[in-house]
Amino acid sequence: MQIGSKKWKNLIDNGAKDLDVQIDREKKDQFGIHALELVKWNRKINLTAITDPLEIAVKHFLDSIAPAPIIPPDASLLDIGSGGGFPGIPLKILMPSLSVTLIDASRKKVSFLKHVIRTLKLENIEALYVRAEDLARDSAFANNYDVIISRALSSMDTFVLMALPLLAKDGIIIVMKGKASEEEIESVYSLINKMSGISEGNKSNITLILKKYTLPYLQSERSILIFKSIR
Repeated sequence: MQIGSKKWKNLIDNGAKDLDVQIDREKKDQFGIHALELVKWNRKINLTAITDPLEIAVKHFLDSIAPAPIIPPDASLLDIGSGGGFPGIPLKILMPSLSVTLIDASRKKVSFLKHVIRTLKLENIEALYVRAEDLARDSAFANNYDVIISRALSSMDTFVLMALPLLAKDGIIIVMKGKASEEEIESVYSLINKMSGISEGNKSNITLILKKYTLPYLQSERSILIFKSIR
């Protein structure tokens, strides 16, 4: 099976349906181009450890579009630690009305992101070479994004800490990961309350929705944690 082949696109099509996401032929073609460029550039720079065509389709593209049903149309979306463009570029392809900012602390990865944006002729999307913590301290970006998302987080606490100053009123933070433990979730709530000056036992201004899903074909368990601001 080759990336971009009819069989590869059928994997995307059928897998998307399993995730309750509809995707047309043009978007599948764009996914294929992104995937081919990922493989080409990966020979020169470290973009991904995933090189099998099936796993690229499932672990990168299908996993990236799993949150699409919960993302509002026309939202401004920030993808922190975008790396090879996931989930930001597939979400932009799927939902062209999104305004997307991709950030990464690797200059080489940002060069790749800009290349893909140009190759696919995507509009209203940019890739920035910047660390998330530096962006969070820049007042020009304060409360700027309706949706902040990441698949590349080492710590959920750290990600939420960086995301909160950048989140617009009534915005959502989306954490994509494998299994989420109760300890992790409680730790994030404690951090949010501490940042907000809320004493123990009082109600937080952030609500949490946990959605679980299984990646098509690989039957891998995944979680989407949605932190919604109610400021």
